[in-house]
Amino acid sequence: MQRRSDCRLPARFAPVNQKRTGSSSNLRQLNNSLTVQPSNVDSHLIQEKRSGIFARLSDVMKQFDAFRLDSSNGCLWRGGEQIDLPPKPFAILNFLVENPGRLITHDELLDKLWPETFVQPQVLRTYVLGLRKILGDEAGNPRFIQTMPKRGYRFVASVTDSEEPLSASTPGATYPSASAAHGGSPGFVNRTQELALLGAEFGRMGQGKQGKRRLVFVTGEAGIGKTALVDHFCRGLPAGTIVARGECVPGVGASEEYYPVNEALGHLCTSAAAEEICGVLSRMAPAWLAHIGRQPQSEQPSATQPHLQARMPGDLCAALEEISRAEPLVLVFEDLHWADAATLNLLAALARRRAPANLLVLATYRPRSIAPGAPLRALKHDLRIRKLCIEAALEPFPKSAVASLIMEELHQPSLPRGLSEFVHRHSEGNPLFAIAIVEHLIAQQILINSGHNGDPQWEIRSPLDTMGSEVPGKLAEMVELEIERLDPDVKELLEAGSLLNIAFPAWAVAAAVGCDAAEVEERCDAMARSLHFVERAGEDELPGGARSAFYVFSHEVYREVLYQRQSAARRAQRHVRIAERLAQLFKGREADVAREMAVHFEAAGELKRAAQALRAAAAHAAERNAQFEAAELNARAAQIEARA
Repeated sequence: MQRRSDCRLPARFAPVNQKRTGSSSNLRQLNNSLTVQPSNVDSHLIQEKRSGIFARLSDVMKQFDAFRLDSSNGCLWRGGEQIDLPPKPFAILNFLVENPGRLITHDELLDKLWPETFVQPQVLRTYVLGLRKILGDEAGNPRFIQTMPKRGYRFVASVTDSEEPLSASTPGATYPSASAAHGGSPGFVNRTQELALLGAEFGRMGQGKQGKRRLVFVTGEAGIGKTALVDHFCRGLPAGTIVARGECVPGVGASEEYYPVNEALGHLCTSAAAEEICGVLSRMAPAWLAHIGRQPQSEQPSATQPHLQARMPGDLCAALEEISRAEPLVLVFEDLHWADAATLNLLAALARRRAPANLLVLATYRPRSIAPGAPLRALKHDLRIRKLCIEAALEPFPKSAVASLIMEELHQPSLPRGLSEFVHRHSEGNPLFAIAIVEHLIAQQILINSGHNGDPQWEIRSPLDTMGSEVPGKLAEMVELEIERLDPDVKELLEAGSLLNIAFPAWAVAAAVGCDAAEVEERCDAMARSLHFVERAGEDELPGGARSAFYVFSHEVYREVLYQRQSAARRAQRHVRIAERLAQLFKGREADVAREMAVHFEAAGELKRAAQALRAAAAHAAERNAQFEAAELNARAAQIEARA
C-alpha cells in the first residue's frame, strides 16, 4: 500500500472551558448598528462637504527618508504601505521625530511616556530595538535613531512636514491604524493590500449624479478576519458616509425573507439621518418601510395597506440609489453563505442596475460553506463574468503576521522566544484561533505578565508543550456549535475520520461506521464539497490494486473536537474496527501494518491485542535487521503488557 497518509494517532485534545482572563480583545468585533460615521480625523483634516461631493481630506505628517509618521492616526507609512505600531513604540518614535537632532535623555523620554511612574530605563531599549527592526536601522551605523551611551537617544535623520492631499479614492489613505481604529485593541494586521482594495473601490464610486455602484465579496474561512477587515475599513471612511449592516443567521432565511436587508433598513431608520432616509423610503418603497414596523408617510391613503403590499426589489433599489445621492452609502451584508434566495436576488438587482449610485456593497462569506450549484455561487459567477464584482480573498497569516498579532494582543514590542512559532503552528495562521490560543496560555498561567506599573512584560513560565493538545474552550464551543448544525450521517463520518490523523482514508471511515466502502467514499466526497473544513486530498492504493480516496481536516481543531465529542465506548468500538480492517486488507502481511494496528488497539483499551501487534512488528523489524527498532517496539510492548 502506497502510504500518502499516516494512521498514527497524535496526542488528544481535551476541550476545556476556561473563562477568558488577561485579555479583553476579540478578533471578530461585531458592530450591528448603522450610523452616519462621525469624523475620525483631527481638526487639521479638511472636509469639503457635501451635495453629493465626497469628503476629501488632507493631513500633515512628519516625513523622514521613505517614511511618513501620521501622529493623528497613530501609524507609520512606508511609501503606500501602512505599518501599524503598538502604542508605546509609536509614542517613542513620535517624540523623537518631533525633536530631531536633539539629545532626548532617558529621563525625559520616561517622563513623557510614563509620567509620575517609576520605570527602569532598560524598558526603552526593548522598544527602540523593535523600532530599529521596523525601520531597517542599525545601532552601529544609525540612519534614524542614534544611541548616546548612558544618556539617551537622538533622531539623526532629516525631518520635513509632508502635507500630502489624501482622498477617499486613495487606497488606505483615510483609514486609521489598527490600534487607533480598535481603540488600542488588536486583531487587524497583515491586511494592507485588502484594505487598499476596498479603499480603491470606494474611490471608484464617483460623485453625485455620476456615482457608480461597486460590489466586493470578502471571502475566507471562519475566523480569518473578514469582519475585522470590514470594521476597520468602515471606521476609516470619510465623515458623512452612511454605513448600513445586516447579518445573515443560520436557519432564519427559511422562515423570513430579506432578514439581513430588514436589519440594515432598521438601522438606517434609527440613524442620525433617519428623517431624510425614512422620507425617501416612505415615498419610494413604502412596503419595505412597513415591514420593519414603520408607518410610511403618505398624503394620499392607499387602497392597500403598505404592510400587505409585496416588497418589490426594484422599489428598494431605487430608494437606496436616491439615498446615496446625498451621501456615499456602504451596505455590509455578513455571512452571505446563510442568506435566503430573496436576499441574493436583491443583491443581484443592486449590482446589475445601471442608474447612478454612490453605493458600495461589501458581502462576506465562507467559500467552502457553499455547495456546488448553490445560488450564491451562481450569483457570484454571473457577476464576475459581467465584471460587476471583485473578490478580496483573505488567506491565513504567515508567521510574521501572527507575531505582529500577538504583539498587539500583549501590547509588547517583542515576544518570548518560541511563542509566535508555537501559536502559528497550532493556529495554522488563523487569526481568531491564534488569539484564542494566546488567551488560553494566559488562562493556564503558562504565559505570565510579570510587568509592573501597567507596563507589560510577558514571560513563558512553563514549557509551551505543557499546554498539551488542549483546544481552548472558546474554539471548542465555536466548532461544536458548527458541528451540531450538520446532519447526523455527516457527523458520523466526521467523527469516524477524527479517529485517524488529520488525513483519513475512506476505507477506514467505512470500517469504523460499518458501511460499504464505495458508498462511504461517495458520501465523503459530497461532505468535502459542502464543508469548509474538510477536503479531498488524494487516493491510497490498497493491496490488490484497489484505490480509496482520503481526506483532510483543514485545521486540527476540528478533528480534535470531533474526537472528544464521541463517547469512550463508541471510540473504542470504532478503533477496533479500523484495526481489524487493516488486518483483513493485509492478510498474510499483517506485520507490515502491525504498528498501526497496535495504535488503534491501544486507543480502544485492547491492551493485549496492542502488545501482540507490537511484538509482531518487532519481529518484522528484526527480520529486516532493524535491531534498534525491534528493541524499541519490544520495550513498548512490555510497557503495555505491564498495564494489561
